[in-house]
Amino acid sequence: MVNHIVLWNFKPELSAEERKAAGETIKKNLEEVKAQVEGVIALQVCINEIDSSNKDIALISSFESVDALNAYQVHPAHVAAAGFVRTVTCDRACFDYEA
Repeated sequence: MVNHIVLWNFKPELSAEERKAAGETIKKNLEEVKAQVEGVIALQVCINEIDSSNKDIALISSFESVDALNAYQVHPAHVAAAGFVRTVTCDRACFDYEA
């Protein structure tokens, strides 16, 4: 199993309302990818609501294998969702590991 964790901050120029809307759109779009891509075990998007965190939004996901993660990365549904993510976020951090 491969775990894939991605963390972002929203672009600083976004208003509170824009951040909320963007977070909801990211959550919806990425969580819908789970049903469309083979090999996804779990996929969850969390929007930060606690001030002690230094990231605004997280993708926490698990895949059957490295090949499944690689297939997810290039799947059209993921590519479309990631395209939106890039328009509203910055400071991306990613950590992948096998468990």
